[in-house]
Amino acid sequence: MKRYFPKILMMIAIALSVSTIADAQLAVRIRPNAPVVKVRPASPSATHVWVSGEWRWNRGHYEYADGYWASPEPGKHRWVEGRWKNKGGGWIWIPGHWK
Repeated sequence: MKRYFPKILMMIAIALSVSTIADAQLAVRIRPNAPVVKVRPASPSATHVWVSGEWRWNRGHYEYADGYWASPEPGKHRWVEGRWKNKGGGWIWIPGHWK
């Protein structure tokens, strides 16, 4: 049993890393359309930046989260919007980020 233990441990580690990687970029066949937001609330201050709506994976499907005003992260001043990317016949969501 002792000689198989490292192999079993390695197989478990590989299985966990593959499932984590697969969960990070879940592809869908048809990318969903974002809801139309007709009114953007007023900015709380001149330093706030609009963070556009994002898609989040939740219990087997993507859900849309509305945009909001946010203070930029230290040393960053621009929000790069998230986008859908076609990958291997499916679509994955690339989240927005500060730049």
